[in-house]
This record gives sequence, structure tokens and C-alpha cells, in this order.
Amino acid sequence: MKKTPLNELHHHLGARMVEFGGWEMPVQYSGVIAEHLAVRQAAGLFDVSHMGEIEVSGPQAFEFLQYATTNDLSKLVDGQVQYTALCYRDGGVVDDLTLYRKGAESFLLCVNAANTDKDFSWLQSLQADSGIGDVVLVDNSRDYAQLALQGPAAEKILQQLTDIKLSALKYYHFVQGQVAGLEMLVSRTGYTGEDGFELYCAADDGVQLWQALSAAGQSAGLVPVGLGARDTLRLEKGYALYGHEINAEILPLEARLGWITKLDKGDFCGRNALQKAKDVGLKRQLVALALTENGVPRDGYPVFCRDRQVGYVTSGTMSPSLKKGIALALIETAVAESTEPLSIGIRKKTVTTTRTALPFV
Repeated sequence: MKKTPLNELHHHLGARMVEFGGWEMPVQYSGVIAEHLAVRQAAGLFDVSHMGEIEVSGPQAFEFLQYATTNDLSKLVDGQVQYTALCYRDGGVVDDLTLYRKGAESFLLCVNAANTDKDFSWLQSLQADSGIGDVVLVDNSRDYAQLALQGPAAEKILQQLTDIKLSALKYYHFVQGQVAGLEMLVSRTGYTGEDGFELYCAADDGVQLWQALSAAGQSAGLVPVGLGARDTLRLEKGYALYGHEINAEILPLEARLGWITKLDKGDFCGRNALQKAKDVGLKRQLVALALTENGVPRDGYPVFCRDRQVGYVTSGTMSPSLKKGIALALIETAVAESTEPLSIGIRKKTVTTTRTALPFV
């Protein structure tokens, strides 16, 4: 298994380590619920160095990425971040990612860990097929450590370690600067729904950065957080997770990601298939469900409408904030657009639900 630059530190902290996407990663330290609530109420520190970083540069970098991704890159200015996706020609999702505009000819893509090699190969093949040749693609994932500091106390903690005026850094924007004397990219982004930052530094600086943040945040209640709470936090906010809400078989439009699928921006890979699917009518749509009885919904559990299966759970958990089961489910569009009651099959019983708007919390 691959290991992040902080692997030994996680073992030293007593983390429970698991395999995730080919990486040995911490799933929890003190416990998923405690870590989850710490992020909602104070702050949490995540090692997300397993994420991939792909640099795209050159005179045609903008043109190429505008064709390769679904969102409209023309809306970005230098120092801004955009959530977007790569699609196959049939509209299925290669991956979702955050795209950083460093300059007119320089961009950074942060992609899902398990998809990094696939994404890089896909971009190379797309470049060859599109004829947009004056572009340089480099997979720099091994050069980076990435930490995420998330929670309402994040700004206060980080400000102790940097001269960057964090209060002036807007959501989904980034700057280059120093934190704890180390050079890095500081981005006001995250995957928890809380205020916070994602910090990209040299791989060799990852441990030092973690230790500096941990010391600065001790009095504010900062705790290390593993993948377990990362998943419950993102699900409470209704954020998509690749392999669950989106994959090669699910269109972004079905997964409530129409807001990053700009069919009117011009041609992009997958556009024709997505436009056709929209014109004909989507077969499935993602809905949010909250359980009204005891039970914990899990991925793949069937969703029923009047005893007929109409879809399945893509992600489910016991919400630490709400203290009840919540789920995202992909179901038939006709049922999704109706007010028919839905239930989830959990082992040998059927549990009733109510539909809810996102985010859950």
C-alpha cells in the first residue's frame, strides 16, 4: 500500500489504519463521533496527502481544461478555485475535482486519490484526441503533502502561524505564502461544510506542518480526524463522493451536479451525451432521505415505493449531529418528482423515511 509522508505520525498517534484506495490511511483516532463533533464545534486536522495533484500549463492550458471539464473555466480569475468534473464521452463521470487557477497558463487539479493514475491517463488521451497540443501535463502528486484544517476555529488557529491576512481570503480562493515558516498554497476550501483551509506544502514539510498546527490548535480544541468522520461530515452536507453518488455509470445531472455542468459554455467532452439525456429526460435522480425509525442505511441498500424497488442508497450513515439515519439515494425520476413515501430495506425490515432538502445539517 502507498503511504503519505505522515504515515509514521499516524501510527505514533494511535490511529486505526485501514486500506483506502490503495493507501494506508487513518480512519479514526479517538472515535468517529467525537472527531465529527469536534469539527462541527471547534476544529479538526486531516491528512489528505493521498489526494492527487496534476499540474496543467502552457499556452493552450485554458482551452484544454475548458474542453476537458464540465464547469465554465472562463468564470475563474487568478487565485480562485472551482469545483468541476471530468466526463467520458457518454456523460459518465471520470472524476470530480477542484481546479486552481494560478495564472492564465497555469492550473492545478486536485483529484481523488484512487483516481489519480486514471485521471492523468485520461487527460493525456484527451489531449491527443482533441488536437489541443500546446499543453504540459505533469502528475506532481508525490511532491505534495496536503492537510485540511476544518471547523469554526480554523481561521483563529491558522492565523497564529502565518502573516497571510486570512480574514481577507474568500471562500474558494487561495494564496501562496508561509505557514509556520514553510512555503505552501493556502486554500479556503474543504469537504466538511465548515469554514476551513486546505494546505499544500512540500511532501517533506508535512510532518512539521501537522505538528505546528496541532500545537497552535490545542487550546481551541483541535483534534486529529480520520476518514470515518470525513465521510459523515461530507454526507451531512450532501457532498458527492466518487464511487457512490458519481461514477462512470452515473451522469452528473442525475447526481444533482447540474450546477457544475455548463451545457451552454460550448463544446466539452461528454456535452452531447449530457444534452441528449437532459432533452430526453433523466431516468434517475438523487434524493435525500432521513429515517423516521431506528436504523442505519448503508450503501447499496434498496429503496422502495409502495413495496416496489425504485432505486438504491448511494451513501448512508447515522448522522452524529442529528442522531438519526440519513441517506442519499438514486431513484427513478418519476418517483423522485412525486410525493410518494419512500422506505429503505435494512437487513430484514423496511424502514420509513422522509424526504429532506440538502444539506441535512
